Amino acid sequence: MRIHTVATRPFPDQRPGTSGLRKRVAVFRQPHYLENFVQSVFDVVPELAGGTLVLGGDGRYGNDEAIATILRMAAANGVARVIVGRGGILSTPAASCLIRGRGAAGGFILSASHNPGGPEGDFGIKFNPANGGPAPPAVTEAVYARSREITAYRIAEAELPPLDRDGVHRLGETTVEVVDPVADYAALMERLFDFDRIRDLLRGGFRICYDAMHAVTGPYARRILVDLLGAPPGSVIRAEPLPDFGGLHPDPNLTHARELVAVMWGAEAPDLGAASDGDGDRNMILGPRCFVTPSDSLAVLAANATLVPGYRDGLAGVARSMPTSRAVDRVAETLGIDCYETPTGWKFFGSLLDAGRITLCGEESFGTGSDHVREKDGLWAVLFWLDLLAARREPLPAILRAHWARFGRHYYQRHDYEGLDAAAAEELMAALRARLPALAGRHLGGAAVTLADDFAYTDPVDGSRAEGQGVRIVLDDGARMVFRLSGTGTAGATLRVYLERFEPDPARHGLEPGEVLAPLAALAREVAEIPRRTGREKPDVVT
Repeated sequence: MRIHTVATRPFPDQRPGTSGLRKRVAVFRQPHYLENFVQSVFDVVPELAGGTLVLGGDGRYGNDEAIATILRMAAANGVARVIVGRGGILSTPAASCLIRGRGAAGGFILSASHNPGGPEGDFGIKFNPANGGPAPPAVTEAVYARSREITAYRIAEAELPPLDRDGVHRLGETTVEVVDPVADYAALMERLFDFDRIRDLLRGGFRICYDAMHAVTGPYARRILVDLLGAPPGSVIRAEPLPDFGGLHPDPNLTHARELVAVMWGAEAPDLGAASDGDGDRNMILGPRCFVTPSDSLAVLAANATLVPGYRDGLAGVARSMPTSRAVDRVAETLGIDCYETPTGWKFFGSLLDAGRITLCGEESFGTGSDHVREKDGLWAVLFWLDLLAARREPLPAILRAHWARFGRHYYQRHDYEGLDAAAAEELMAALRARLPALAGRHLGGAAVTLADDFAYTDPVDGSRAEGQGVRIVLDDGARMVFRLSGTGTAGATLRVYLERFEPDPARHGLEPGEVLAPLAALAREVAEIPRRTGREKPDVVT
């Protein structure tokens, strides 16, 4: 096997976002672009030399080619063992499971998550270190710094082993182990949940519709829900992973999972509807004509966690991202456990999980997880709900109503203004930040402002500091508005506006969120001057 040192020049745009490096496919197809980023990781993570690397992705366009490149680079950079999912497939939570379970030094996950795929779509890559979670800022900044000065990368000239079947092979001095992408993950799920109880539920006529959205969780859902738990094969729809996700936007929300929504609002709706995104780390939960917001999902799971085997001993604590509704805060207060508010980005949960301070965590962008891995986990959330439903033997809408009656309802929506001019979006946020000191104590929409700030976070474990994490405006009537720019897009800018209003009165828990939040949405547009600064009168997506 020959190893080549290839001369290259830095690219200026390889700073990872909230979850890795995401760009258009055309950007990644530039000569040396992927190689530069991968070599930068090898250069700043010395544990990979002589260590074990996990490798896989969501099967989107470009996945196979990237797998081949990284395998050759791993061999050239002295990696002792590469564990790769069969066919190059690994969901993000399954990759985290393998990194942790196999004692790997880290892993490359090839995905742009919920972003569209195909030749005209997006591609992405991220590195997860030995704890299995997204790389912390210290690592991503080191990778970025190295990418700005890189002059060469190393790659092997060698024929790759077959990746379409399980087996152990040699690539020079590197061992390549091709594994069943589902097996380790499925075994972990069986340890966490009562599979016998869920089988009894499904045998009793309980029906589920799981939409894999032609993304990575299709094989996982079929193996676990159908093969192991006995759901009818038709319970998993759009189960075949496709490089372009069948032309879909693989984001599990009410806008993009239209086929599932139509089923769940139909006359013969199943008892549980669910969907996951491109790489399998997000989830949407539905009952018959009932949408469970991700914020409420986290709160309900926390309130009922001791019914599930893996969490029977109770929760050490919980955490949510700052824009996520405060529903789980009330559960934590009742349970007498800590609740942490972190910036957006799963990496901020990592130190809390590693330190044993929290057991469950979640974010409003359809991500929920626990200490079983260090990524959010879509199928895990679905199994949690199934086990909860099997334990309580109540319909999902009834469980949700009972939760609101006990803890109150947090009406919640996220309004996304997509594809904005980046400069205009930055100017909007800058102007809003400049107005914050003048907002304190002022009346907006008939209520007084009790808090107006730009959220900053000090990690209670490692002391690291994150500033500029989103503008918060809280009113004395229980309403809250949050404004931030997304870090997951690849074109233009996306402004996210989060709206929340707490309602303690059970008689008012059956209202439509859009009706309750319409005045707050209008106020948010006015406060941030969204129409004037962006030319948009309404959001592109409401979730």
